[in-house]
Amino acid sequence: MTTDIRPDAVVRENPARDTWNVLTRELKPVVRDPFTLIFSLVQPLVFLGLFAPLLVGQSGDPAATLQWFVPGVLVMIVLFGTGATGSNLQYEMMTGSHERTLVAPLARSSLLVGRALKEIAPIVVQALLIVLIAMPFGFSANPVGLVVGLALLAVFGVGLGALSYTLALKTKDREWLFWGVQQTLIFPLMILSGMLLPLDEGPGWMAAVATVNPLNWVVRAERALFAGDLGSPDVLWGWVAAFALAAVGLWAGVRAIRKSS
Repeated sequence: MTTDIRPDAVVRENPARDTWNVLTRELKPVVRDPFTLIFSLVQPLVFLGLFAPLLVGQSGDPAATLQWFVPGVLVMIVLFGTGATGSNLQYEMMTGSHERTLVAPLARSSLLVGRALKEIAPIVVQALLIVLIAMPFGFSANPVGLVVGLALLAVFGVGLGALSYTLALKTKDREWLFWGVQQTLIFPLMILSGMLLPLDEGPGWMAAVATVNPLNWVVRAERALFAGDLGSPDVLWGWVAAFALAAVGLWAGVRAIRKSS
């Protein structure tokens, strides 16, 4: 007796469905343990609590200082949070669980895209918490600008997360190399974005480098959006920078995971 296997019985790859499955799988640990999101806010809160008063001392206007500084802190959350998320994938590669997902009947691209999209949820939650914490101290946000700003952070975070996963795939079990590259890049990008200190009075080379730093344009866009200046050219350039980074990150990440073994 023979059994015929029909072609339609074979599980076929569906990138959209597979991406959704990977996304929901990656979100489950976040939902089960939401305190990890709160704990990861310690560093931004330290900057907000200790660095902002120094800026207030220079300007003499707490409300204006927070209007300038808080959007930068929100971008900092994305930078530090998504920039390090590749370490989770690296841990899976070192323990062997990543290899098991590679043989699953899933589109290879979905393994990267689903992970990158997962970064949107913690970004939005953490950004809203920071805004709520800053409001009693004089910070205010334009409602429309807040929504658009969160969307901009989400797109930017997807790009950074994808690049972080790409770095993990390239470094594999060399954890020291992942953190070495990550730390070498993250701090110059942060300083040359005007996130913590204005670059107006800095040397000319800093201003020149900042013009090609996508982080700089996202920070400037967030400040304009939260101030209600929705038509500012900075907003347009912020979106250009965010989408460009997302496109590059997803392209590099999908390419890397398709070659992963």
